[in-house]
Amino acid sequence: MKLSHQGPLAAALLACATVSGAAHAADYALDPTHSFVQFKIKHLGYSWMFGRFDKMDGKFSYDPAKPEASTIEVSVDTSSINTNHAERDKHLRSKEFLETDKFGTATFKSTGYKGSADKGVLSGVLSFHGVDKPIDVQIEKVGEGKDPWGGYRAGFVGTYTMTRADFGVDQFDLGPASTTVELTFGIEGTKK
Repeated sequence: MKLSHQGPLAAALLACATVSGAAHAADYALDPTHSFVQFKIKHLGYSWMFGRFDKMDGKFSYDPAKPEASTIEVSVDTSSINTNHAERDKHLRSKEFLETDKFGTATFKSTGYKGSADKGVLSGVLSFHGVDKPIDVQIEKVGEGKDPWGGYRAGFVGTYTMTRADFGVDQFDLGPASTTVELTFGIEGTKK
């Protein structure tokens, strides 16, 4: 999974690769219109700032009978950061934060999973703002089943708390309450 620059994203993503259910092992293409990376970070310690990355792509596979064999790869376009304020988004894309002209993509690639078919910990490498770092994402299956168009879908949610300094995104001082960014990943895929 590719993730770019700053804490807001990161992450990619990343997150949901294991699943359970009454299906056989299968490969899924990420549905970018029903998947997301959201983030929140404290603004000077006085309030929360929320945002998301609008563009992502990826794939995952899982076997409900062998959840430990599940995998995921996700790529996030960091320039697609969206906090519902154009000037702030421009600042977040700048050298003081995400440097999206240099680090335009963030990725996450899983390396292992521990837990049940419904919830557990997904380990992998997050590549963000020029740094490759092993991370753990808390994962929970949302559901799976047939869709109205004859396909089959599965969805997961994951959470990860990023320390900005770990990825070199601490040039701009937002205060001691803003050293971490809380990321939520929603992943929905269609069976190939």
